[in-house]
Amino acid sequence: MNTPTALTDDMRYMKMALDEAARAYADDEVPVGAIVVCKGRVIARAHNLTETLTDVTAHAEMQAVTAAANHLGGKYLADCTLYVTVEPCVMCAGALGWAQLGRLVYGAPDDKRGYRRYAPEALHPKTEVVTGVMEHECTELMKRFFIKRR
Repeated sequence: MNTPTALTDDMRYMKMALDEAARAYADDEVPVGAIVVCKGRVIARAHNLTETLTDVTAHAEMQAVTAAANHLGGKYLADCTLYVTVEPCVMCAGALGWAQLGRLVYGAPDDKRGYRRYAPEALHPKTEVVTGVMEHECTELMKRFFIKRR
């Protein structure tokens, strides 16, 4: 499915996710942003809110999945793509699995806490996964954030 058109769309939507991540950065949240696209339309956008809400579950992906399900009026996201700047953690991957997400596109890998390390089977078996979209930009934003915090 990585046709030239799909790659162009993936980059366009990942830029939107990066904009969300920049909002998180500005709020001193870990800069992760997420966008949910369904049938060519953005139906949800979110960024990390764990500090703002004092809630360890308020990851960008969880916020985006909730908003998308509310928009659609149902819990399944089989016709949707989630664009997220960093590889989801195990918690988020589990939620994406339960939501039966159709497609996951992420930028930067998370070798320390990403789902691939601890729960590579957490996603729904039919979920298509695309990695490395705008990886450099996603990684650099995370690096800048953690350098600033030290």
